[in-house]
Order: sequence, then structure tokens, then C-alpha cells
Amino acid sequence: MDKSQILDGKASVVTLLSDFGDRDVYVAVMKGVIAQINPQLRVIDLNHQIPPQNLTAARFCLMDAYPYFPKGTVHIAVVDPGVGSKRRAIAVEFPQGFLVGPDNGIFSGILSQQQAIAAVELTNRNYWRSTEISHTFHGRDIFAPVGANLASGVPIQELGREIDPASLVQLEITECQQVGNVITGCIQYIDHFGNLVSNIPGSYVQGKTWRVQVRGLTIPGCETYSDVKVGEAIALVGSHGWVEIAINSGNAQSQLQINWQDSLEVILLS
Repeated sequence: MDKSQILDGKASVVTLLSDFGDRDVYVAVMKGVIAQINPQLRVIDLNHQIPPQNLTAARFCLMDAYPYFPKGTVHIAVVDPGVGSKRRAIAVEFPQGFLVGPDNGIFSGILSQQQAIAAVELTNRNYWRSTEISHTFHGRDIFAPVGANLASGVPIQELGREIDPASLVQLEITECQQVGNVITGCIQYIDHFGNLVSNIPGSYVQGKTWRVQVRGLTIPGCETYSDVKVGEAIALVGSHGWVEIAINSGNAQSQLQINWQDSLEVILLS
């Protein structure tokens, strides 16, 4: 498809997620590249405060935000420790929308919940910003222009070589498993408040009496932060839908010294 055939006035949604922060111009540059291709696109920032190179956090944030966007949304995610290496640049199509970014496991959260329709390696340089690209900023030179073209109506098949979605990289995260009344999982995300979000679905504890055991601590399972005193630890099902550990009016990560991918157990008492 010739670039002149991009649909004028198409007001699709594009989201951006990165570890670029807000101190530098990297995010703005990506938005400028998108606007050069189609200024009618609506660009929404998911998160640019991902801890540097933290793919686990990026995976979770993208997975958490994905269901809330309209059909056809293009999600551009750039947390890319392997930028400039032989890791693939990809686009993936799902019934609800598209993902564009590096093939490094950043999309594995959504892939664990949704079945991909198609995936391509971004080999068609006609949809890159330039055939001469930086080895350190593929967000500007590949992912932003590809995402903008995709959101403007370019079929995913035009963007490169088709690949098997089953071949996409998966992050190695401890799977949630239940044996008897014990459910084992890990911390998959730590939010701005220091709340420790596990990969144990809240449905496992719904309607039950339960507690969490982690690093020698026993934490009661409750419903709201106010079920314990200020400064005390609590386990509950957060707004994400996962079992999480918090401190009422405090920071669970710093206070309990629990970190990314630390293991934990939920004990079902009744």
C-alpha cells in the first residue's frame, strides 16, 4: 500500500508505554513522528515511568490497561534492553487491537490471556521513519511510525514478514499453582504506592477466609485497607483483580522488603 493511501481523518487511538520518563524529549519525539504521519490520531500515554529495562513491570502495565481501550487501538510499547541487537521488532494483531514493539516478552501478559490473530516481523522499511535508523532509538525510527501507519489503516500484513505467534518471546515468571489449600505465586508488579501485586487471581480467594505467607510473614486476607490499623500489613484483592499485599497508609515494598518476582503463598482457611 502506498503511503498516500493512508486514510485521511481516521481518528484511531494509539497508546504509548515506555521507560523513558518525563525528563527527556524521547516521548515527545515519538509523538512528533506519529503526528507527521497522521495528526488525526489520538495518542494516549499509558505509562512512561516504568523502571528502566524492567520488562516485568512493562508486561503487567500493558496487560492491565489493554482491556479498557476501544477495538482497533494500537499499543506501542518500548521497554527495550536489547535495542540494536538481533531481537525482532514485531506487530501482533488481536481481536481487540494491535501491539507494536520489541519481541522481548513485553507482550507475554496479553498473550497469556488473549489468542493472537496474526504476528509479523517489521521488515518492510517503507513504514519506518527512515531506512537509516538509530541503533539506540527504535521507538522513534521503527515502532512509532509503524504504529501510526497501522492505526491509519495499513494492513498488518503490509508491515513485514509473517511469523508464528507461538514463537514470540515469553517472560519467565513463576506460574500461579494450587495444591490443596495452598496457592503459590509471585510478585508481578509493584505500584507507585508500594503495593505488591501478585499473579494470583482474586477469584481464588473470593468468598473464602485466607491469609498470605511471604518471607516468614503471615498477613491476613481482608477486603479493604481499613480492615487493619494504620501501618499494618494487609492482603486483599486490588482493583487489578489480583491478590496484593499493602500497608494501610504505608509502603509495603520498603516496609516489608519484598521485591519483584519474590514468591508467596495464599493459604485457604475455609
